[in-house]
Amino acid sequence: MINALLAVGAACFVVCCFPLCAAAQPRAAQSAPVSALLVSDIHFEPFWDPAKTLQIAAAPITGWNPILAEPPSPDRAQRFAALEQGCHARGVDTSYPLLVSSLRAMQAHGSGATFITVSGDLISHEFSCKFAAVFPQGSPAARQAFAEKTIQYVLAQLRNAFPGVPVFAALGNNDSGCGDYQLDANSSFLADLAPSFVADVPASQRREAQRDFAADGDYSASLPTPIRNTRLLVLDDLFMSSSYAACSGKSDPAPAAAQIAWLRIHLAQARRNHENIWFMAHIPPGVDPFSTVRKMPDLCGGENPQMFLSSNALTEILGAFGDVVRLDLFAHTHMDELRLLTPSENPSQKPPSPQGIKLVPSISPVDGNNPSFTVARVDPASAILVDYTVFAASNQTGIHTTWAEEYDFDRAYQEPAFTPATLANLIAGFASDPSAQTPSSQIYLRNYFVGNRSLPLKAFWPQYACALSNLTASSYRACVCHSAQ
Repeated sequence: MINALLAVGAACFVVCCFPLCAAAQPRAAQSAPVSALLVSDIHFEPFWDPAKTLQIAAAPITGWNPILAEPPSPDRAQRFAALEQGCHARGVDTSYPLLVSSLRAMQAHGSGATFITVSGDLISHEFSCKFAAVFPQGSPAARQAFAEKTIQYVLAQLRNAFPGVPVFAALGNNDSGCGDYQLDANSSFLADLAPSFVADVPASQRREAQRDFAADGDYSASLPTPIRNTRLLVLDDLFMSSSYAACSGKSDPAPAAAQIAWLRIHLAQARRNHENIWFMAHIPPGVDPFSTVRKMPDLCGGENPQMFLSSNALTEILGAFGDVVRLDLFAHTHMDELRLLTPSENPSQKPPSPQGIKLVPSISPVDGNNPSFTVARVDPASAILVDYTVFAASNQTGIHTTWAEEYDFDRAYQEPAFTPATLANLIAGFASDPSAQTPSSQIYLRNYFVGNRSLPLKAFWPQYACALSNLTASSYRACVCHSAQ
């Protein structure tokens, strides 16, 4: 998405800083933090060596590594370049060498992880097009089977690298057997993948989780000890995307409505049981600032910004349960970002409780970014995200690659924890700094695009800052246009 910035003029918009309501937060962390590994947008590329693709498609996933570890085919580079060009791919996703390098780095820097989250998009971009090019006689069923095997392989590699550590993953918009942003609820694709996704859900909860995943790609799981009384709710919010269509190509609002009902039931149950909630999905709610900048809508004339999701339903349901939700995990943009969910109205809470949103950066270098992952530190008593560190690769290939700390949230921003109050302070600072001159703004710009190519964002910093806490079209428009009024 950074390419959208490079193609747009450097016109800036002045924004106002709206007061952010920081409600009373859970008690400060008292226990020794435990670590968690946050990963996203792996986008493993099974077509990186097309000659090997033919072999792994015929092999069980337990036999993939010996095939993939063999020296590259003599014409690998030429065949893959032709594949990328023919499918209009925007960049290169995660090759086998990069996947291996990433897993080794995760083992080195996240060895004590209590659990692992993967915020979606396990398989490569343009998967269907590449499959059709490599397997010209392949059927839709064969394409779906290969997509399923690729997803299962990636999950298996994570579990093999961290034996005994629960891996909780969400599906992303590319994770489909029929096409990007396309999926059917209650499909064989979801039913086939359900056992792999819920394998680390506690045994007493696994049957229900498998049933829910087979319906809409959602599930609930208790986080492992020593984290106390905390549940992870995972949603496949592809169904809520503004780009979603069923495999037939037709629109279908029913799965998204069913998901909101499912989410309401589980959030209400958590409130009754005095549980903490972590929520995870792939596509974030709110404004897509880069698509908005690219399209240059007349916001102050009443036109709407480009939104990630088709409605505000997810924002509203999460906002209604800010008293139990401790963290929202998303990804999709491939960048290291934060957001703040600030409910505008919620009669059941006085005052409403904001929520912190963390967008996890990608392993895939498809946008020209260096691969990265995040090691979080969590207070086991309150489920608060106390701190996190991002580790980044020195190059985009996984070959002769070193991994080192990019930044640490606490040290970078001098804040005690990743709480709504902290985020409100940071975002208010960004909004009052339209030229991005303060140390905090500079730190965010530097680390947003892993590999320090974030400077083009500076030209649109005021609009971007508005998107961090204004998750509806109307509130975003008001933020951008306030000074012009």
